[in-house]
Amino acid sequence: MDPLSLLILPRARPSLPLRTAANNAARASPSAARLAPARRWRRPRARLSSPVSAVAAEAPPSPSPSGGGEEDSEGRFDWLDQWYPFAPVCDLDPGAPHGKTVLGLRVVAWYDRAVDEWRVFDDACPHRLAPLSEGRIDDKGRLQCVYHGWCFDGRGSCQFIPQAPALGPPVHKNSKACVASYPSVVQNNILWFYPRADAEHRDVLERKRPPFIPEIDDPSFVTVYGIRDLSYGYDVLVENLMDPAHVPYAHKGLMGKLRKKEDPGRVEFDIEGGGPMKMKIEEANVNGFLSPQENGGYFRYEAPCTFYGSPLPKEAKGEGKKKKKPQFMLVFMCIPVAPGKSRVIWAFPRNVGVWLDKIIPRWYYHIGQNAILDSDIYLLHIEERNFAAAGVENWQKAVYVPTQSDNMVIAFRNWFRKHCKSQVGWAVPTVDQLPATTTKDKLMERYWSHVAQCRSCSTALKAMKALEVALQVAAVAVVGFLAIAKGALVTSVVHKSAIVSLAVLCFAASRWLANFIEKNFYFQDYVHAYK
Repeated sequence: MDPLSLLILPRARPSLPLRTAANNAARASPSAARLAPARRWRRPRARLSSPVSAVAAEAPPSPSPSGGGEEDSEGRFDWLDQWYPFAPVCDLDPGAPHGKTVLGLRVVAWYDRAVDEWRVFDDACPHRLAPLSEGRIDDKGRLQCVYHGWCFDGRGSCQFIPQAPALGPPVHKNSKACVASYPSVVQNNILWFYPRADAEHRDVLERKRPPFIPEIDDPSFVTVYGIRDLSYGYDVLVENLMDPAHVPYAHKGLMGKLRKKEDPGRVEFDIEGGGPMKMKIEEANVNGFLSPQENGGYFRYEAPCTFYGSPLPKEAKGEGKKKKKPQFMLVFMCIPVAPGKSRVIWAFPRNVGVWLDKIIPRWYYHIGQNAILDSDIYLLHIEERNFAAAGVENWQKAVYVPTQSDNMVIAFRNWFRKHCKSQVGWAVPTVDQLPATTTKDKLMERYWSHVAQCRSCSTALKAMKALEVALQVAAVAVVGFLAIAKGALVTSVVHKSAIVSLAVLCFAASRWLANFIEKNFYFQDYVHAYK
């Protein structure tokens, strides 16, 4: 999957551990499952007590693979002192709660009508730990758990326990009846949250904000948003987005051929159009790095989630007073969900073809973008397991990356090793093990991974299903009318032929629509051998 390619319009194995060291430890002590982090964990009760998200998720320090004081000079990356994207606001229904897993932490977002703000809570009712994401917003605008009806306000305080007598003790005011509420903010039309709920982090916005992309808020730009859950891990997702060299091969047939660059001395060319790429890495530190492109474009990685940039040269200051220079950007938010699972949110702001957004619905863009994501899901899913078999910490030894086209990938892997010890700092105790490989139709399914999370696609799917039923009913009704008439109303052979043709046309259209729905909203295989 490539950043550029996502702009286009449509055209059983056993579980593997992430590190071989974990396997050895498991053999030595079968009763001890490998957990990350190693610190003690307790379930959150209230905002006054330590929530799950406030538990540090770092493994004990270990020597740097490259030797001595490499890590000490710039420090360990703190995964919990970061903002994480939840979803684009355009995909969140204010009338219902929405549950997701981020950094191993199950959270729920809901719209607090009392203050017109989105809230993010732990997705567990303090009563019996039922998921609040399966709840509803009650008539007073509170988040209600549908298991026993407990209601919570925007601060996480319990406001009502139906089973408690009105004249009895106010048990709903007990701190154990509260649910952890995380700092949250809407920026660039995306809901972000900070995964620590302790009192000292309530004002974290004054100290630290999510990465800001000014082009998204520029009124002269339009932005297409999307979201998709993926069946491979966070590190594989990030390195794949940073790898433009795979585009003409992994996504063959989904986009136009790339222009071949001059390469003096080359005598062999392939039909896909691959070629050398020059990449530089600058400003590499614990917070990420910058990669200027040879044509004047750039890409920047802001750890841990945001990867953005443009293949086009930046507009120089003072330039563009007469005519605005065409610009488009690629913005990706890469979210660690669980071992072997990740989520990508994309936003593509542009100041060209702005009028297209008035006539092309968002779901139409998503057809092509999901096809591109599908085309390398299986490759990356298996690649991740090959990394695990070799040991993720041995990435540099297991692979062979001799060309500059891999420079961004190498820079990310160096950052991941140097500052994170090649592992994600999960917010909760997490078994460091990849899920078993399943069939391609499950790995590449689109409904739960995208359609159910996208308001545009889910609305389009409902409308198309209704149209499919209407076409089938019309076909049956036309045939029924012809049978009832029995020549009394339709006497001409021409008229009868026209009515039969209409019935056949309606039925054929319903079958075509059913196939379109299946391929674009549920599952479509991508066989590289025949592209």
